[in-house]
Amino acid sequence: MELNVVTIEGKDTGRKVTLPETVFGIEPSDHAIYLDVKQYLANNRQGTHKSKERAEIAGSTKKIKKQKGTGTARAGSIKSPVFVGGGRVFGPRPRNYSFKLNKKLKQLARKSALAYKAQNQLITVLEDFNFEAPKTKDYAALVANLELKGQRSLLVLKEANDNIYRSARNIQRADVATIADLNTYDIMKAKKLVLVESSVEEFGKLFNV
Repeated sequence: MELNVVTIEGKDTGRKVTLPETVFGIEPSDHAIYLDVKQYLANNRQGTHKSKERAEIAGSTKKIKKQKGTGTARAGSIKSPVFVGGGRVFGPRPRNYSFKLNKKLKQLARKSALAYKAQNQLITVLEDFNFEAPKTKDYAALVANLELKGQRSLLVLKEANDNIYRSARNIQRADVATIADLNTYDIMKAKKLVLVESSVEEFGKLFNV
């Protein structure tokens, strides 16, 4: 697949780049995408939820009423879950939600997400650029020139660039990531992918290990 390279003003440079067929041209695997996104969201869960059970409630252990003759059910402790202020039955406990996936499956998931973007023509290739200083209005102008205003976009850089990152961080729905930090969730979440020209050849190297 060949794509035109555009400038930060949104104009065609006349150059074209070819997306690696081994990454963007594969048959996507929906199940691999599902598992990788599930793992990403699970690994981000803190798992610090906790409620007190019967043994952890502070309260008297004295029998609260006599065994017989009250006309109601037997009751031996104020900490019983049937009473207000009592412990919770089978309440949530701290736990780790993370789980492992094979490297090859995660690799397939990322390539599948990229292949979907390519199939739906949701990829733009941008010439290499840099900002002299971090300015939000410069990145806002870039988003407007590429007709991405109001859409969730993901700019993929070959390597970290502090000026670009700091220029974009105050703009809603405009994310920036390096190719090495790309994950399936971010790719699928973005409506449009914007790849800088120098990052395209890196996909074939990093995503086909």
